[in-house]
Amino acid sequence: MGTAIDPKNINVALLAGGASGERDISIASGQGAREALEEAGFNVMTFDPVIRSDLRSLMDGNFDVAFLCLHGKYGEDGTIQGMLEVLGIPYTGSGVWSSALAIDKIRAKVFYRHYGIPTPDSITMYDKPTMSGAEVIEKVGSPCVVKPANEGSALGVHIVKTPEEVEEALKESFQHDREVLIETYIKGTELTVSVLGNDDPVALPVIKIVPQAEFYDFQSKYAPGGSQHICPAPLSPEETERVQKTALAAHKALGCRGVSRTDIIMDEQGKCWTLETNTVPGMTSTSLFPDAGRAAGYSFPELCTKLIELALEDAKKRGIRE
Repeated sequence: MGTAIDPKNINVALLAGGASGERDISIASGQGAREALEEAGFNVMTFDPVIRSDLRSLMDGNFDVAFLCLHGKYGEDGTIQGMLEVLGIPYTGSGVWSSALAIDKIRAKVFYRHYGIPTPDSITMYDKPTMSGAEVIEKVGSPCVVKPANEGSALGVHIVKTPEEVEEALKESFQHDREVLIETYIKGTELTVSVLGNDDPVALPVIKIVPQAEFYDFQSKYAPGGSQHICPAPLSPEETERVQKTALAAHKALGCRGVSRTDIIMDEQGKCWTLETNTVPGMTSTSLFPDAGRAAGYSFPELCTKLIELALEDAKKRGIRE
């Protein structure tokens, strides 16, 4: 695919690592993205925000764009995006507000519902359990899903059936976050859709996820053989369109730009339920976003180049760079 920029003239600050529970995955994403960017011809330097000397070098350097491979807290929640805004460095992916909103599963649901995007029924707890396991099941049913509100990569997520399991899952989830979301479990096909673009985004091919475990947990996401990704997903044209429209609606509802990846369950009646939207999708060898890109005709270097094009396009529109 053609490109509107000359990679040889662009200095890229690649940010990976960070301080979240997804640090190791972030480092792996950074390694994969760096190889792809260098293959495309970009000048790349890697920085880890937890290393102070790296932050000083980033601030003192002359970089045209930052390529974000920081997953989870401090990297996907608007924190690093805010710092880059202050520094005047364009960056890949969504802005401060959209990043903060998308990682917050509780508040993202408010926007999904406002824009008519179906999402499972849920209750929330703050700081500590405020209901018994039996009361939770009475509210959202059994099985249900217990998850930290602001974590990614399925960290701290549990599918539980009994009051005792609910209470144990709540204890563990509160170790990850002060806010915990408990959702009705939707039985169906696990799907994910990446969306690429700023003002006129497009949905990439749908991926069906077949985890080896009960659900798409941390090991299923990142361990070799932990899950099977079928792309394009074996859906009818009508189902494919419905799923892609749902992902596009989520992308727009949260104000995302550049790229997003929305996780969806299609239930046995064919209804699409939106679970969450990720604004910094993984870039490892087992990641879903590169899989969808390949199915759409992008090599990995071309996909990374496209993200930089979108970042520079957005920065120019907002007056950050000429």
